[in-house]
Amino acid sequence: MELTGKLLIAMPGIGDPRFDNSVVFLCSHGDEGAMGLIINKLAPGVALQTLMDQLEIDIEPAIASAPVYFGGPVETQRGFVLHSDEYISTVNSLPVKPGFSMTATLDILEDIAEGRGPERYLVMLGYAGWGPGQLEDEIAQNGWLTTDAEPEMIFTDTADTKWEAALASLGVTPLNLSMDAGHA
Repeated sequence: MELTGKLLIAMPGIGDPRFDNSVVFLCSHGDEGAMGLIINKLAPGVALQTLMDQLEIDIEPAIASAPVYFGGPVETQRGFVLHSDEYISTVNSLPVKPGFSMTATLDILEDIAEGRGPERYLVMLGYAGWGPGQLEDEIAQNGWLTTDAEPEMIFTDTADTKWEAALASLGVTPLNLSMDAGHA
């Protein structure tokens, strides 16, 4: 099962309140584990202006109120940018799949501030991580659904609509979900 570039959709009763109603974009998945970014939870009280002020980066007022997302519970002081793939950092960008890259170096924030950054992006604090086999076990225990990642949903839908939009991409509504796993 290769899940890099896919979305994880948290099922009701996932058992970890940090992931309730979460949608996670998987930046990497393999034998060593998995790393992803929650794309539908805002970092409380943090706008792009706040983050840039802390980093002493001047930004245009037009983007100052852009949200910063809670990317996950690991390394919450570290920044990540999930973005469209036409932008490549001069330091290091991780191409995830066509249409998506992830960059975790300061240069992308400087480029965003100067209007030279990616066309589409989400700025995150923290990430979600799983050890070897952990994510596969959570999926088998009915903790997550998986679906394809579409740029429109990730970069244009609002944070509070992404969980239902991700479910809808599978033809599912929240009322159809059960917390119980079934095995034939």
